[in-house]
Amino acid sequence: MSTKLIETSLSLMVWLVIATSAIAQSDNPPVLDTEGHPLEPGRDYYITPAVTDIGGRATIVDNGTCPLFVGQENTFVEESFAVFFTPFAKEDDVVKVNRDFQVAFSAATLCLQGTGWTLGERDTESGRRLIVVGGVGSYFRISETQVKGVYNIGWCPIDV
Repeated sequence: MSTKLIETSLSLMVWLVIATSAIAQSDNPPVLDTEGHPLEPGRDYYITPAVTDIGGRATIVDNGTCPLFVGQENTFVEESFAVFFTPFAKEDDVVKVNRDFQVAFSAATLCLQGTGWTLGERDTESGRRLIVVGGVGSYFRISETQVKGVYNIGWCPIDV
């Protein structure tokens, strides 16, 4: 085989891998809101539990010091904080299942910092890691559950 043919074959193979990868990523379905519409970047949404009798919406938890944390209201309240999503992939015009995004509250805090969700450091006593409000913002992913219209939000441990 000539060198030119090998180079052409390799570049064609690389192009096919890139094209296949792009097609596979675009197949991710959109995350739907409670009315069945895809989540749009930059638009305000409320995160509510799937089982509504065990607590309220996602909110900012003020523990008396900065930083603040992401938590859940004890009961359903109308005045909770909305969030907005920012997909990592610029070509994503909606938030998609199993695709990286950042999430932030549509609010201001007394801590004079951003409201993006960031995975906090491991607590030395409990070993748990909490989601902190502020900082640069970690990436998260939404995955589907077996129940239609119910999703899980998880931290994406891989740097994108």
